[in-house]
Amino acid sequence: MKLIIASNNAHKLEEIKAILGSSFEQILSLREAGIEHETVEDGTTFMENAVKKAREIMELSGCCALADDSGLCVDALDGAPGLYSARFSGHHGDDAANNRLLLEKLQGVEDRSAHYTCAMALVRPDGSCVEAEGYLYGRIALAPAGSGGFGYDPLFYLPERGCTTAQLPAGEKNRISHRAMALQRLVEQL
Repeated sequence: MKLIIASNNAHKLEEIKAILGSSFEQILSLREAGIEHETVEDGTTFMENAVKKAREIMELSGCCALADDSGLCVDALDGAPGLYSARFSGHHGDDAANNRLLLEKLQGVEDRSAHYTCAMALVRPDGSCVEAEGYLYGRIALAPAGSGGFGYDPLFYLPERGCTTAQLPAGEKNRISHRAMALQRLVEQL
């Protein structure tokens, strides 16, 4: 069975393929499938956005489609950046600017607890949808550390491991990430 991942984000694709590789005969990005499409993410929840993206790609391709919507939720910021994680600084995908803004907003804040959320939706050609969510809990560090991962990983500190997610080996991050948790829950339902 072929699966199209409703993304061209190389980091996400790598993570998803590493986790789901044995579950599908072929896993393709939008680009690899020859699909040029941008879903308007206007949902009010991560799951609404994930389902919308997956459904649109399934309708365009006729294949199973998988989409996720994920982000960082910081308690002291009432869950922000949340749905706007990728464009927190006003520029979509500018990780450095997003991290700088996050540190600015948390300057002098003691409670730096946060979690990553991942909502995952797989829509089949018959229109049925499988949904799952995953979470990773930690804190926002005072300064970036590590060169792995992407997004807020250099700032997302895991107290039980004593490092940021950007300092974890890729294999370990793939086992414990919010995306890994959502994918594992999704696979259990398939």
